[in-house]
This record gives sequence, C-alpha cells and structure tokens, in this order.
Amino acid sequence: MSESCQTNKETSPLKERIKTWDFWKPILFITLGGAGGFLYYYYVGCASGACGITSNPYASIAFGGFLGYFFVNRPCAC
Repeated sequence: MSESCQTNKETSPLKERIKTWDFWKPILFITLGGAGGFLYYYYVGCASGACGITSNPYASIAFGGFLGYFFVNRPCAC
C-alpha cells in the first residue's frame, strides 16, 4: 500500500504562519461548526432533556465544532 498523502512538516515563525490560509481554515470551520451546533440546539433541540447532545447548548456547540474540525482535517482527501 503506497502512501498517497504527503504533509509538509516545515515549521515557520508564528508571524508568518498567521498570515496563511492553513492557519485560519481550522479556526474558521470550528467557529462555523460551533455556530451551526448552537443553531441546531436553538431551533431543533430536545426540550425533554432525554437527548444527550441537543438538550445541552454546550454539548451542541462542542459537537458542531468537532464536526467542523473533522471536515477540515479529514485524514486523507485523496
């Protein structure tokens, strides 16, 4: 099995790294995922408290942020 995904592990100073899209993309998608999780809680959420994720706004935001992070940093998009 050949390795089809290559990563660039070169380190650069923080000032240079902040200016790149690779730095801001995960932050943006985690924020959008968290906002989406909150909107799902607010409009669809479970009022009875029986639902583990949608009955708690913090859990919905965390789960949405995780999905946003996973969407950006999927293991290999080959």
